Amino acid sequence: MPKGPIRRAQLVAPFGVGALSVVRDGTSVITCGVDHWYEREQRDESGQTIDVNEFRIEEWRLQRRLGVDHFRLPPDFRVRRQSDKAPNFYLTVPFLRFPKWHFCPSCNLLVTLPLTVRTRERCPACLESRKKRIVLLQVPFVAMCDQGHLQDFPWREWVHKTASPSCHKSLKLVATGGASLSAQKVECECGAHRTLAQITTAAQSGETTFLSSNLDDSGTLYLCRGLKPWLGLEDVEQCPRPLRGSLRSASNLYFADVQTALYLPRSSANAPSDLVDRLQEPPLSTLISLLKGAVKTIKPDMLRNQHSIVLRKYTDEQIAGAIGIVTGAGQQDAEADVGLPGDDSEMAFRRAEYRALRIARDEDQLLIRAPEMSKYDTEVAGAFERIMLIHKLRETRALTGFTRVFPTAAATLEEKVRLLRRDSPLEPWLPAYLVYGEGIFFEFHEALIDQWEQRPEIGERIRRLDASYRILQGNRRQPFEPIVPRFVLLHTIAHLLMNRLTFECGYSSAALRERLFVSPNRKAPMAGILIYTAAGDAEGTMGGLVRMGQPGYLEPMIRRALEAASWCSADPVCLEMGRRGGQGPDSCNLAACHGCALVPETACERFNRFLDRACVVGDIESPGLGFFPGGRIGENS
Repeated sequence: MPKGPIRRAQLVAPFGVGALSVVRDGTSVITCGVDHWYEREQRDESGQTIDVNEFRIEEWRLQRRLGVDHFRLPPDFRVRRQSDKAPNFYLTVPFLRFPKWHFCPSCNLLVTLPLTVRTRERCPACLESRKKRIVLLQVPFVAMCDQGHLQDFPWREWVHKTASPSCHKSLKLVATGGASLSAQKVECECGAHRTLAQITTAAQSGETTFLSSNLDDSGTLYLCRGLKPWLGLEDVEQCPRPLRGSLRSASNLYFADVQTALYLPRSSANAPSDLVDRLQEPPLSTLISLLKGAVKTIKPDMLRNQHSIVLRKYTDEQIAGAIGIVTGAGQQDAEADVGLPGDDSEMAFRRAEYRALRIARDEDQLLIRAPEMSKYDTEVAGAFERIMLIHKLRETRALTGFTRVFPTAAATLEEKVRLLRRDSPLEPWLPAYLVYGEGIFFEFHEALIDQWEQRPEIGERIRRLDASYRILQGNRRQPFEPIVPRFVLLHTIAHLLMNRLTFECGYSSAALRERLFVSPNRKAPMAGILIYTAAGDAEGTMGGLVRMGQPGYLEPMIRRALEAASWCSADPVCLEMGRRGGQGPDSCNLAACHGCALVPETACERFNRFLDRACVVGDIESPGLGFFPGGRIGENS
């Protein structure tokens, strides 16, 4: 297979298992399942050992939530030098050529090649008739269904208008001139021909597609064949979903489902968090895994005999407590991520992070400082209950599956598109990577939030957003979730602050991310925003974001963010669209556009939906509508 470099983080998203990418020689390839990720392509290195424990990473909350044993970093490629004796050299990630159908740019002949072809093949017709070595190019069209299956476009079935064509003569893909699909035509040597007009068309709900409904003239639906080329399988499975054509570069061909978690220390009264972290990393994690299968109770002496130097500063009581936490026998794990009545799994998961971010900490991988609120200007101190400066944080990003057509993750891990074969003997694990960074955590005064969202005009405005989202739920299979005023308010403020911080501290607009902590639960409400940046480097970022959260720097930044939000370059149209029913993706924004409140989609948790500047600063006719009326901080405090 043609080779090409790809970053390890990209193997989680956007080029994870099942995704199409183009290597440097122009070949389109699909990332294979994880069954053969940690193997060598060069057989002359087979005598060298492979230690997958080097790539093992632990994130206990995310492991328990997803039901996996551990996570693994994608393998990196290393060249072995003569003096090197370490393992894991020449590891590669397998890819397969896809789509299999190719065409000749000279004679337009359509040719199909196996998934495993490595070389650039020549057109057999041109070579035979004109002695020209014309390189075959892959067709730009594929077919997919909303259950995640992918296959080659059914060229022969389409041109003959039957699901079971009897003709097997040569096909040609002819461009007749023009930019539309109707200008592309497939022709058969038997005389049959048909354009590709409307092959990508489908109903909004996705229940019917033009390709499935119009391929067969007999009226029979042509349904998905359930193919999974990323697993190297060509076996046909039953799939009841309609098939739709697509360009192989289409944005809806692949949506990686990436689950994230912030690192929270695991500790107890007699087990420090740094000891627990040591037991979760090789080589101690490998030893504990082996002992769990061999003995009923792991005792501290069993670890000291092998790693006495690492554990010499800890007592037997501390080691025993840490073993209990790591193996799941500790009470601390049983109580983590326990939500309140009415909390869904995501809210319960974030509630644990919300509690942790509100407290100053000094851990190896979570360093939080709490500046005195009295040092901030009175208007800032009046709006926020606390501001926490996070000098170091760790985030784990795991690929749990993927979807096609609709960017909605399935409800459970078992229902998602699998990353490996069902008959695979591998223990349950998922690819993931770690990122380190810094951030600022804002917690708003609950009394002010509650007072603001009880106003009737706010409820009326948010109901329009909720109505637009209910339409979106039916059309694009989004999960049910009520849109509440505090969520729109905090989400919009996060976007406004991120846009301003890109000017103040020099980060690019895609470098900052948001994490929202919102709950209207009266017994334990949440109203927090974490704005953070995370990079793949183990050293993290350089402190510019934390500096902007310090007294003297934060106040003018917030004022400038609110001032910029008071008037958009697209006003008065932007504000009027908020009054008339909505704008943006699926009309799920009110007064928010690219000129004021939108950020790169990788930085937003909700695909740039559910934003409204009027909730923050008011609008022209009702400046007092906003939480910060007229863009002036402190008016509500």
